[in-house]
Amino acid sequence: MVLTHVSTILIWIISLASILCMLLRPGRIAEAYWACGGAIILVLVRLISASQAARAVYKGTNVYLFLTGMMILAELAREEGVFDWVADVAAQHARNSPARLFVLIYSVGTLVTAFLSNDATAVVLTPAVLAVVRRAKVDPKPYLLACALIANAASFVFPISNPANLVIFDRHMPPLGIWLRIFLLPSAASILVTFLCLRWISRKELRGEMRGDEKRVLLSTDGKLALVGLAIAAAGLVSSSALGLSLGIPTCSAAVLAIAVVAWRDRSIPVRIAKGAPWSVLPLVAGLFVIVEALQNAGLLRLGLTGLRALAKTPSWAAKGTAAFTVALLSNGMNNLPVGLMSGAAIRHAQGISVVAYAILIGVDLGPNLSVTGSLATILWLIALRRENVEITAWEFFKIGTIAMPVALIASLLVLWN
Repeated sequence: MVLTHVSTILIWIISLASILCMLLRPGRIAEAYWACGGAIILVLVRLISASQAARAVYKGTNVYLFLTGMMILAELAREEGVFDWVADVAAQHARNSPARLFVLIYSVGTLVTAFLSNDATAVVLTPAVLAVVRRAKVDPKPYLLACALIANAASFVFPISNPANLVIFDRHMPPLGIWLRIFLLPSAASILVTFLCLRWISRKELRGEMRGDEKRVLLSTDGKLALVGLAIAAAGLVSSSALGLSLGIPTCSAAVLAIAVVAWRDRSIPVRIAKGAPWSVLPLVAGLFVIVEALQNAGLLRLGLTGLRALAKTPSWAAKGTAAFTVALLSNGMNNLPVGLMSGAAIRHAQGISVVAYAILIGVDLGPNLSVTGSLATILWLIALRRENVEITAWEFFKIGTIAMPVALIASLLVLWN
């Protein structure tokens, strides 16, 4: 499809406006409407053909299947009270110490992010943690910020830890053994440094003792079955990753298996999950695939390839740092999902730039810890807080992010395998 100069400009205006509205949600209109609306406008005014838009949507099949499976698993855990129970267990082991509770909550968030994706930590674990800290009568902000920051800091432990990992590597996802060899040390550095930064920033709030009640949250029989189902699903997903399989079908299959385990006793669980899961994420992602495809037609792919080839001629440390910080900052301005889609397209068309590709993934995953607009998980985290009448402003988050994100990103890049 040959584009005129005017058509190219229109694509950029419509696409960027759609992404901006998706982030700002004017009129409180949901994100999916803005992404899909922008995609539809691009097709209607013939800036991208209907057939090319359809192919762009089809490209995301693996991502949609992965997201569907993860949303089902997270909703299953929420419905059966698994996260409430886990957060309560952490509170009981804190022994009246706010600082110890912070460590335990952060550790739980790390595990949930690693095995159930960053969206589960931001959306499902956060309300459970809030309920616990309210009962403990401690300042909730350090614990809630921990949920948001670890959702991004631990999102490259495994390929399944962040949907952005799939859109960057797509069918070229490294098998688990290679993934861990590349990203295990950087992810450990990211998790540890983010923890140290947030712990230091919150040192005053974490002093003293907890003064709340001792009411326990017990895990029901259905909850125990859900926990077993989640454990089986996590094991299956890690195994699929180790075998180098595409993660979409295994994730959906694992979710169906987990539901089947719980439905053996709780027959209503499939309907409750169908009603409660945030399905609007799927059309949101589909719309972004179309928008990014149009942007590629408008020269974005050429621009990305030019940048990657220029970086390939620089020393490794300079290439890694420039690539990671560039996409990290872009992720906060445009959201990391479209940035991941754009970066992935450029990576797949370039040659001999593997270390830069790894640095880009770290920047896309960790970069959103700078601002609340950086990732879909953080946006959903903010919405979840507002539903609970808790306010953490964008400025408060940014002040912490200006310390935690750059330091963690530098630490991760320093130990990134070449």
